[in-house]
Amino acid sequence: MTLADRLEVLVLVDNVTDSLSSTPAFVTREWTRLQQKGMRLMAGGALCCANHGLSLVITAHGPNGPRTMLFDGGPVDYAVERNGTRLGVEFGAIEAVMLSHGHWDHGGGIPRALAMINAANGGKSVPLYLHPGMFDQIGLLQPDGGVLPVESIPPPPRWREFGATPIVTDQAQACLDGLFYVSGEIPRVTAYEKGLAIQVRRLGDDAPWEPDPAVMNERFLAVQVHDKGLVVFSACSHAGIVNVLHLARDCFPGVKLHAVMGGFHLAGLTEAIIPETVRDLGGFAADCIIPAHCTGWRAVNALTAAFGEKVVPAAVGKVFSF
Repeated sequence: MTLADRLEVLVLVDNVTDSLSSTPAFVTREWTRLQQKGMRLMAGGALCCANHGLSLVITAHGPNGPRTMLFDGGPVDYAVERNGTRLGVEFGAIEAVMLSHGHWDHGGGIPRALAMINAANGGKSVPLYLHPGMFDQIGLLQPDGGVLPVESIPPPPRWREFGATPIVTDQAQACLDGLFYVSGEIPRVTAYEKGLAIQVRRLGDDAPWEPDPAVMNERFLAVQVHDKGLVVFSACSHAGIVNVLHLARDCFPGVKLHAVMGGFHLAGLTEAIIPETVRDLGGFAADCIIPAHCTGWRAVNALTAAFGEKVVPAAVGKVFSF
């Protein structure tokens, strides 16, 4: 891995907006970013929108200059376009894309993002990192015993039509001058992180639904920053954020964990494991914990009670500078 001199993370899509709460010096809030990018009148039409999902524009500054990666694309095209345009995202500078796992709230906006990337870079295809297990048809068990189907992730040929070069593998990869690390599959180490209990999948329209709680196609992204340490991005943490950090520590032995950012999936059915998760997160001694997307307000409160000012919640339009 190549060390980044510094790292900038723009929250393109998240579940919430928040330009009023105080933030530490390394965070720029949405309204400030909008003014920097040309907003001259405060109005609803000038602001970003929140949506259920996550998308991060991550720029690592390395020996050969800045390299930018899009980590997930949120749920839908209009969130990417509306927020990206207002926040001044340089789509032509995005040189690679990663879909963290095969759920619509992370992949639904990527086709539009790719269109904006291609339009800005002269039609150049960009690598898109995908796991081979994310193309199955999945669904969610309902209280009445039925199954609610979930929008599927397009297969690799469709991604080529969208302007990407699919890289389909379950193995770890380094990319963009070695500044970015796309993990392999995340082993389950803890006893309490059991995945998404209501997920099922099937191999065809006429095939039976089978339990699929593990969501093994989910992976994390990491960047090592000079004089700070490792920054880990986990979009939804169906594997469990503690399991994610166990693997990150194994992949980068002896490297300090500077920050962990993303959805920790501690809402709904997984609220029951908040105490164990908060307890074990303390063992990683992160300098900064940045909950987003599916973490849930109860978990954010518990994390803040345990770790104080180390917890800095994400929101649409925020920029984190490491």
